[in-house]
Amino acid sequence: MKNHRLILFAAAACVFLTALLARAESDWLNDYKKAQQEAKASNKFLLLDFTGSDWCGWCKKFDKEILSQSQFKDYARENLVLVELDFPRAKQQSPELRKQNQ
Repeated sequence: MKNHRLILFAAAACVFLTALLARAESDWLNDYKKAQQEAKASNKFLLLDFTGSDWCGWCKKFDKEILSQSQFKDYARENLVLVELDFPRAKQQSPELRKQNQ
């Protein structure tokens, strides 16, 4: 019985870490001013993702079903500068980042 729990826990951890790493390895910025400069320099549009990464069910669904898909990533790489403006409840943010996102 303990082996089953361990296997389930390991599988859940792998799924969680894969999603976390996929977002971390992506082209998302969290510095709005830097993103504006990059968009202007590369003649691309800004896409702002206002999210509650640790509590918003619809945000998580949008991330899973749209933002993490290869078709979107390919399009975004060529046409967009991606900015994540996160409003977490439990995750700690620096005061500067929190102020910027408001």
